[in-house]
Amino acid sequence: MEVLIAGGGIAGLTLALTCHQVGVPAQVFESAQDLRPLGLGINLQPNAVRELYDLGLEQELASIGVPIREWALASSNGIDVWTEPRGLDAGHRWPQYAVHRGELAMMLYRAVLDRLGPDAVLDGQKVTGYVHATNGARVDVSNSDATTTVDARLLIGADGLHSAVRARMFPGDGGPRWGGKVLWRGVAQAPPIRSGSAFLVVGNSQQRFATFPISVPDPDTGLQTQNWIAEQTFDRRRGWRRADWNTRVSIDEFIGDFEDWQFDWLDVPALVRSSAIVFEYPMVDRDPVGHWVHGSVALIGDAAHPMYPIGSNGASQAIVDARVLGAAFIEHGVGSDALRAYEATRLDAMSALVIRNRDAGPFSVLSLVDERCGGVFDDIDDIVPRAEISRMMTNYKTAAGVAIDELNAAPPTIAST
Repeated sequence: MEVLIAGGGIAGLTLALTCHQVGVPAQVFESAQDLRPLGLGINLQPNAVRELYDLGLEQELASIGVPIREWALASSNGIDVWTEPRGLDAGHRWPQYAVHRGELAMMLYRAVLDRLGPDAVLDGQKVTGYVHATNGARVDVSNSDATTTVDARLLIGADGLHSAVRARMFPGDGGPRWGGKVLWRGVAQAPPIRSGSAFLVVGNSQQRFATFPISVPDPDTGLQTQNWIAEQTFDRRRGWRRADWNTRVSIDEFIGDFEDWQFDWLDVPALVRSSAIVFEYPMVDRDPVGHWVHGSVALIGDAAHPMYPIGSNGASQAIVDARVLGAAFIEHGVGSDALRAYEATRLDAMSALVIRNRDAGPFSVLSLVDERCGGVFDDIDDIVPRAEISRMMTNYKTAAGVAIDELNAAPPTIAST
């Protein structure tokens, strides 16, 4: 086997499509017994949308995504701190899309089966480890019956936060790192909020609420599917009350702290209470590591750089990883030289982004407002000059690779073939 991809998530499936585009045989090994549209809403930044367009998925993405045209921060009293256009409205050549993570994964999955064949993704097959071999890697693969070994020229670990490939590469890495923040997430049917295509964040440095649509309004009811995220900060030294990192909870466990968050343009408790199911996610990442490559093995996506879900970068950067690795195959061939070139391009920037996100990324403006006025004001211009906020936003966009002029002028990661 030329390239064995551990993990059939967004990173792994994008890499499989990229390998097909550049003429490299690849196969995906996915631990789940069957791929289903799991998860909640995510945002895809224009840098990732560009890559999906270059994979010929423009129409498919438009059918499942909602273009985000506005991005706004508001204080705990509901007054705007910062608003800006996004995607095409901001001048990007590509939109920013809000999508259901599961629908995005299924879109990629269908494309992989269509282009690479029905056996391109083997489900119920978990990569559990590897050893180096003369011509690549010998990979341990487990299913419900047995563990076997598969020889591959390259092994790419795209197996997420709890990556077995990363655990083999860094046996002392430990578990995910919790920084003291907990997220509660859900979806609800509700009227369009503000423009109906906005990513909105309201709150302060210790408590925030975000929402964005992941469907267009229903023509009969006028309602949209709104994805929402409630965030609260706790003392990390005391640990969290549950060991699970993804569990269904009662709304009553957290809604009290958001009960009075009712504004002209958003009624937080009403939106939350209209959700059928709520999940809890203690917000975790991992410390950056010094390398992602070990011989003929490399990490991409959350296996390489799991980061806080701030700034809409997790899935977007995973997609870019896969494309940069594909470009390295073209330039260096399918081998360790390509892996090292990919690592040299991506590692430092993504490690820095992990650290930026720990400091709240673009939401750090709310911390600045807290410091200067306790989060209560009538006019933000009296508290933080707009030029200062603009610089903070520009610095983050540059770090994330979505600065408008730079991205618009950048050549395709992989030239059209």
